Amino acid sequence: MTMPNDTLGVPRPDVAPYSFSRPFWEATREKKVVIQYCRGSGRYQFYPRPTSIYTGTRDLEWREVSGRGTIFSYTVVQRAPETFRGHEPYILGAVTLDVGVNVMADIVHCDLDRIRVGLPVVPFWAPLPNGTHLLLFQPAPTP
Repeated sequence: MTMPNDTLGVPRPDVAPYSFSRPFWEATREKKVVIQYCRGSGRYQFYPRPTSIYTGTRDLEWREVSGRGTIFSYTVVQRAPETFRGHEPYILGAVTLDVGVNVMADIVHCDLDRIRVGLPVVPFWAPLPNGTHLLLFQPAPTP
């Protein structure tokens, strides 16, 4: 098994949220995943936006979701941007949450020979200096 590096040791600045993304970031203080739900279409959307991508209205509400998902694509980063140099290789994944939205994030605590499309993942919370957390993912525990 080959364990990749990860980006957990990279110092990260606090996030300065927009007014329409503040609920997402505030929920991370409690390690909760909340995403926008469009009441008009009955669908979730991610990343936070001021209006629905389905109806164009502001008829949105925040709903807590499990954060569980499945990897639908990934890359093993070998040549990183300057901020992440020295942490290669690390895994960047595209995850489809159980509620059907896609989230891109680092995949941590995952051997390179274990990463695959279809791998179930769960949230991993990387702390930020202001008490919020960055949403990353790690393999789901095997039953």
